[in-house]
Amino acid sequence: MASRSLRLLLLGYLGLLSYRKVSGISIETDNKNVKAEEFKEAILSCKHKFSKGMSLRIEWKKIQSQGVSFVYYNGEFTGDLQGRAEMLNTGIRIRNVTRKDSGTYRCEISAKSEEGQRLGEATITLTVLVAPTTPVCEVPSSAMTGTVVEMSCRETEGSPPSEYQWYKNGVALLEKTGTGSARAANITYTMNKKSGTLLFNTVTKNDTGEYFCEASNGIGLSQKCSAKRMQVEGSSSQKTNYQSTSEKASVLHSVVCLKSFRCLQNSSYLFLHTLPNLICHQ
Repeated sequence: MASRSLRLLLLGYLGLLSYRKVSGISIETDNKNVKAEEFKEAILSCKHKFSKGMSLRIEWKKIQSQGVSFVYYNGEFTGDLQGRAEMLNTGIRIRNVTRKDSGTYRCEISAKSEEGQRLGEATITLTVLVAPTTPVCEVPSSAMTGTVVEMSCRETEGSPPSEYQWYKNGVALLEKTGTGSARAANITYTMNKKSGTLLFNTVTKNDTGEYFCEASNGIGLSQKCSAKRMQVEGSSSQKTNYQSTSEKASVLHSVVCLKSFRCLQNSSYLFLHTLPNLICHQ
């Protein structure tokens, strides 16, 4: 009798364990990191496993730095998703996504059973990919040879961040890699595709031309700014050298005049007063 009673007690305990396992909730998602292009659709997957007869309550929330807000509550969408989102079983399809929809979402499903309330949840990150806008380019209109010149190109709307390519007279500039064609071209500038800067350590007259920059991030069409011309002129030191040469010529001319005058001091009066003046006014 004792052994039979023990056996029945053990079977009852095992049955109770089996019942509790079936009544539990497990939440899964097909993709924890969803990426979607702006103005297209995004699907946030949320799947559950539950026993029959459970009463389910489904809620979606968006987790932000300023707090948590409801996205789907009491059978209805709220906030920005009203009118452009629908339920897919317990998941969400968002139409016409915008950059404002980027963020972290949490699917919460609660169930009531004979054992009480049970809760399951899944967290999903939505990243909305945004095409670049027209970049802002800064190109100096003029520069002096031998000086440092830096051009900049930047746009802030693209997601992921854009990379930048500079062009001179419609031809793409090479990166200074130290190998291959870039090395053979004897490049005198440094182009940073991440920051969008084009740096000339010592600009030359050969760098005169029309420059523009193109921004791209793999989303949509690339964008470029209007071409701007940079004219490289001779440096101030070169002008100084030119002036010094002219001054030297003037001094030499004066010396010739003076020597001519002295050489003709013993000549006749006519030559003394006329010939030196002719020489000095050549």
